Amino acid sequence: MKTKAMLIDITKCIGCRACEQICKEIHGFPQEHEPTLSATALTVVQERGDKFVRRMCMQCQDPACASACPVGALTKTAQGAVRYAGGKCIGCRYCMIACPFDVPKYEWSKLAPYVTKCDMCAERVLAGKPTACAEVCPVGATIFGDRDDLLAEAHKRIAENPAYVRKIYGEMEVGGTSVFFLSDVPFEELGFVTAPMTQPLPTLSAAALGEVPTVVLVGGSLLAGLYWFTQRRQQVAAAEAAEKEDKNVLRFRDKERS
Repeated sequence: MKTKAMLIDITKCIGCRACEQICKEIHGFPQEHEPTLSATALTVVQERGDKFVRRMCMQCQDPACASACPVGALTKTAQGAVRYAGGKCIGCRYCMIACPFDVPKYEWSKLAPYVTKCDMCAERVLAGKPTACAEVCPVGATIFGDRDDLLAEAHKRIAENPAYVRKIYGEMEVGGTSVFFLSDVPFEELGFVTAPMTQPLPTLSAAALGEVPTVVLVGGSLLAGLYWFTQRRQQVAAAEAAEKEDKNVLRFRDKERS
């Protein structure tokens, strides 16, 4: 299977929130609109002036959430989605901290909580179907397909229409994602995180973690040396005290004899 993706064209979205509703229906969540992503809202449509902007998991090519997970509960699949295995999760919530887009949410209200996030309708996609949100969109604001084809389509739209911002959000951010956005308004004005670098975040953590053995070795050696020095001083002090005590005892005995 080729890597799949979604292209969301903000210029086409009419704010009907059909994508929200079908997502909630499929997952058995309450149907009311929620303003932000939550444990019961895996995608939301937010109003930004006269524009409607979808929020959802970006399905990063090299996801920081998966890199941060110590038990492999999150994985990037060949189909393009970042999937979550609740059976492996230990509830550390490192994924929530690692995600640059603030996507994973925790089921705080449940006794046996899980992390929740969009998995790009993974089971539907494996069955050869498009994502539910793309299928239900009445105006084609969200389309689903092969990642390379959608990137080509996005570049084509930008080349043919000067009204578009000359950028495909998600093409380069944090190493690339499987969810792309087009807009005729600067992305920072629509609330998008515009700071993420083009370098995948896990490469940064890997570089940092790569220094750990050196730090541990050098730091451990310094601590061991300090410990030896401290212990040695204590031993010398104890020996000197014992020697002094012995001399005092000898002087006392000499006085008694005389």
